[in-house]
Amino acid sequence: MTEPKVESTQMFAGQAITLNKLESGIVQLIFDAQDAPVNKFDQRTLTELGKVISLLCEKGARGLICSSAKPAFIVGADISEFTALFELPRAELLQWVRASNALFTRLESLSFPTVSLINGHALGGGLEFCLATDYRIASGDAVLGFPEVSLGICPGFGGTVRAPRIMEPEAALQWLSGGQSFDANQALLLGAIDTISDPEFLFAAAVEQIEMALEAPQSLADLRMSKSAPVFDQADNCSILLEPLLAGLKKSKDPHNPAPARVLQTLQSSLLQSRDEALLAEAEMFASLAQSDVAKSLVGLFTNDQWLRAKSRKLGKQAQPVASAGILGAGIMGGGIAYQCALKHVPVVMKDIAQAGLDAGSGEAQQLFDKLVAKGRLSADAAAQQLALIKPSLSNDDIAPVDIVVEAVVENPKVKKAVLAEVEALLGESAILTSNTSTISITDLASALQHPERFCGMHFFNPVPLMPLVEVIRAEKSSDVAVSTTVAFALQLGKVPIVVNDCPGFLVNRILFPYFGAFSALIRDGADYRKVDAVMEAFGWPMGPAYLLDVVGMDTAVHAQEVMAQGFPERMRYDFKSAMDMFFEAGELGQKTGSGFYRYERGANGRPQKLVDEATVQRVQALQHSTQTFSDEDIIARLMVAMCLETVRCLEDGIVASPIEADMGLILGLGFPKFRGGALRYIDTMGAEVFCALADRYAALGPLYEVTPGLREMAKNGAKFYS
Repeated sequence: MTEPKVESTQMFAGQAITLNKLESGIVQLIFDAQDAPVNKFDQRTLTELGKVISLLCEKGARGLICSSAKPAFIVGADISEFTALFELPRAELLQWVRASNALFTRLESLSFPTVSLINGHALGGGLEFCLATDYRIASGDAVLGFPEVSLGICPGFGGTVRAPRIMEPEAALQWLSGGQSFDANQALLLGAIDTISDPEFLFAAAVEQIEMALEAPQSLADLRMSKSAPVFDQADNCSILLEPLLAGLKKSKDPHNPAPARVLQTLQSSLLQSRDEALLAEAEMFASLAQSDVAKSLVGLFTNDQWLRAKSRKLGKQAQPVASAGILGAGIMGGGIAYQCALKHVPVVMKDIAQAGLDAGSGEAQQLFDKLVAKGRLSADAAAQQLALIKPSLSNDDIAPVDIVVEAVVENPKVKKAVLAEVEALLGESAILTSNTSTISITDLASALQHPERFCGMHFFNPVPLMPLVEVIRAEKSSDVAVSTTVAFALQLGKVPIVVNDCPGFLVNRILFPYFGAFSALIRDGADYRKVDAVMEAFGWPMGPAYLLDVVGMDTAVHAQEVMAQGFPERMRYDFKSAMDMFFEAGELGQKTGSGFYRYERGANGRPQKLVDEATVQRVQALQHSTQTFSDEDIIARLMVAMCLETVRCLEDGIVASPIEADMGLILGLGFPKFRGGALRYIDTMGAEVFCALADRYAALGPLYEVTPGLREMAKNGAKFYS
């Protein structure tokens, strides 16, 4: 935000905050972190804020205007810094929360009127600061919200107390428990801000607001009184407001996150309390939630995501520019990749050898754009313009000028090698060639090329528009430029790339198939696949393993399983006939054919509805070697131990460079339960020693449950993947 061109005297100059006294006697507090692109509430900022408020109490002023010199006001707390605080003993964490919150109460109690000028984002602690001032004036681009519950925590600087006393109470509760962000118009309608002003008039509007408050001291006193008093004087009023919101949480997509319900439950009493009593309740809630396993996982996920994106941006700096792309092989996958290119304004040639393939790919892209138009996310004209960026072609000549090619033909190494060798001869000397394969060795495919250094893997996950992960696979001869350009291209398409080394299944599928193997063995030993699905969905997976196999497709799964068995025969080759094999041999491939573990019929919304078929249950039972009954704990352990141990092996084998990339690959590529943080975070939460003991209980089941020496050593030393 542009500072006012008025004479001023500097009262304080820190690394995050500057305080200037204007000729009018009004003081301006400016947030401007000197070594960061955005303002955050970190320890340095809180310390300087304490000094500034003490100075204001001592010196006085006619009014205070709080603004930002950055494109955003304050984007929230510095989560990466505060995670260390969450590890403090409970009493120390609670003391820190109360001391930090006291700063906002002191701000709220200054003897003169205060105004926040909100430009850009004011989220979390940034919004809590604004609510502690008397008035809030925002520019039209302002975005406000409380994202804390999405991290398994809650506002800790008074947000749950001040929001219901300033805003419409029902809206405040939705903001606090929902985690969404809202624009300036919504915030004005619901009372979170007082005025919207053009950016060039914000400061003048703030001065005018202060002068009006000085002329009407009783109005200011009444406003502050309302912020200190209870919201309601009867419990019945709270219940009427809260019961529908609590009921709605039962239908939540994230029922394992306790923060939204905890916020509403705490508000049941704090809405009837004074501000100071309610602040104490909020501090207790914050400390409790911050030290939960869910919060540690979700906050860890947030910091992992920031770290991963920063690493990708750094790696992408070595990239060659990509102005156009080519897709070899249309169909559903090729059409999905082409759509993603066009969506991000990258011209793309979609090449196939058959018109039917081009029609399928073009139809997929058209359908995806139509959905955006139907949802109001894109105009029909814009969709048509972007769709026109896709050029379907049967000619190799059209693919020759592009900067990067993604091969997405049938999952057959001979076919892929032939197609890759053919297109390599057409491309320019700097063009990068990639293969979208889920299992086939990139190093093996590179053997068909004259320039293997310009080749690497680029594995998109299906459906392409919905799945954020792209595995970038480095083969033995892949150059840094090839990998870097592919990473940058994935970022250009709005995806999250993770670089992995070459092996059967790469990272995600290598870890997934031991999970499927453990599931197949459970069924062999007598488990009911319906119960297994129910248990794993309750554990946090979006779908159980039987349902997931139906969605993946038995043909795809059987092919991938054979690749994995060849690569890791001691762990991944079955010595029994699995239900997956039975369905494949019968041509029942899952959703794509209408039957697999479940039967599928189109619902009213056009989506396949999962139905249980008793005849199928009996066919699966006929494959079983016994009729054991398994507890929920046994089911979870047999599946998760197998998956987690393979994740450990991928890290120890150097397939993936860090625990962060391993866990993020599972979350983004498989839908691993976010609130558990990933397989390695799951081991950390349990403790390596406890996990190894659990794995040892199932050692008789075979090598899939064999603890690695490295993990055994970690257990012995009390070490963690995330220190």
